[in-house]
Amino acid sequence: MSDQNPVFIPGPTNIPDRLRRAMMMQTRDHRAPDFVETLRPVLEQSKKVFGTKDGQIITFPASGTGGWEAAVTNTLSPGDKVLIARYGMFSHRWIDLCQRHGLDVQIIECDWGTGAPAAEFEKVLKADTTHAIKSVMVTHNETATGVLSDIGAVRRAMNAAGHPALLMVDAVSSLASVPFKMDDWGVDICVSGSQKGFMLTTGMAILAVSPKALAAMETAKLPRTFFDFRDMMKANATGGFPYTPPLQLIFGLKESLDMLFEEGLDNVYARHHRLAEGVRRAVAAWGLKLVAQSPDLYSDTVSAIYVPEGFNSNALTDHAFHAYGVSFGVGLGQMNGKAFRIGHLGMLTEVMVLSGLATIEMAMADLDYPVKLGSGVAAAQDYFRKSRADAVKSAA
Repeated sequence: MSDQNPVFIPGPTNIPDRLRRAMMMQTRDHRAPDFVETLRPVLEQSKKVFGTKDGQIITFPASGTGGWEAAVTNTLSPGDKVLIARYGMFSHRWIDLCQRHGLDVQIIECDWGTGAPAAEFEKVLKADTTHAIKSVMVTHNETATGVLSDIGAVRRAMNAAGHPALLMVDAVSSLASVPFKMDDWGVDICVSGSQKGFMLTTGMAILAVSPKALAAMETAKLPRTFFDFRDMMKANATGGFPYTPPLQLIFGLKESLDMLFEEGLDNVYARHHRLAEGVRRAVAAWGLKLVAQSPDLYSDTVSAIYVPEGFNSNALTDHAFHAYGVSFGVGLGQMNGKAFRIGHLGMLTEVMVLSGLATIEMAMADLDYPVKLGSGVAAAQDYFRKSRADAVKSAA
């Protein structure tokens, strides 16, 4: 019966039954006239989640990595210079992707557990007087370290430098879970996916693209076929796809958007913050330390937690799975063996989070961690009770 247990990984996330039913549909003709009635509203309504009125929503049958490849290939040319900071596994992967595409990648090395270095970006961009740098690329939520970066600060740094580079943001593990303000932050391309905040299965990259980024297509010379923005937008304009679309995911996204708007995006964000803070209270009660180095960097979608000296985080997550049938996030890259992760995004409630905290506590107790059984659960319970009472008072 372990398949009844929720997962506490930072994605793919738990899928609500309502969305599973929406995706469990019979084959339909994607060239039939009625497909337009589904696709167009989905593309238009997705803009609200990205925080954009001017951006164009473009989807591809792919994961977030495919979305990043689409962002790069549609706007850049071989040899173009791009600026990226490496502060976790996913920022590292975008560096690798850019290098494989023949881009000249200027890397700012940062400690894992820190976020996007706006001040360093500004310094580098001010020195680039010839505007050789064509794009600044930022991971909004670094899933490996549980760090949420300040994209608004990056935009202010770019403006202070007076630099015209595109701003591209990976929001795969943040969108639809924490606020994203594409227009206000001057983001040119935001990359997301179906399997995290949207609570769907993996298989659809969802991008929002600014007019400035669309204009960059005119001079971009990197090859693209499957991921061509122009082909996709031309087909979407008449309600179609340039090839066979992931119908089940499109219908699932329609239902997901309905669920998000019914709850209210502000309420979605508040729920994620509440759940994350409950987890953070538990971590403090265990006497453990978050990888994120300061509270302003704490992610509301995933917490990465160092295990005590002499313990192996992989043994902990393996034991939780084999003994209790529950999955937690393993340590990635530099965090391998040093930290485990608790995903608290998507379809989760206080009750579900408490079950995850109780499970990992049992696993730690089994492995003789210096953690008092029940301490983290009690700390989270106290916070959840108080925060709920405060919310009721505020609403009265």
